[in-house]
Amino acid sequence: MSYLNSLVLDNGVQYLKDHGNRLHICSSEPADYAATLTASLGTKNTPVVSVPADRAPSGRKVTISAITDGAVSANGDASHWALVDTVNTRLLAVKALDAVLAVNNGDTWTLPAFAIGIPGPA
Repeated sequence: MSYLNSLVLDNGVQYLKDHGNRLHICSSEPADYAATLTASLGTKNTPVVSVPADRAPSGRKVTISAITDGAVSANGDASHWALVDTVNTRLLAVKALDAVLAVNNGDTWTLPAFAIGIPGPA
């Protein structure tokens, strides 16, 4: 049986908690920090990231709290979210949205809570 101590898994998701300080909604899937800024249609500064917790069926995760007040900065169709570390200019995590989100400059955007996780060993 494989084993990986939760402290090992926590260091990965703890980095998200400690350094993920801006969430973007993007018009395409960014590959790096610069591409995130280019594709960004809006942001949420300092999203609430939970402490590491158990992930089902195994592993560890953090949860990004629901966002109700994201600021839209451009017109377009958001297809992805991207969590970044602005201090170190790093793209930390990207995922496709469940549905494309049409946004208009000056509006606000919302997202339900979601988790980012690392699976346990197979």
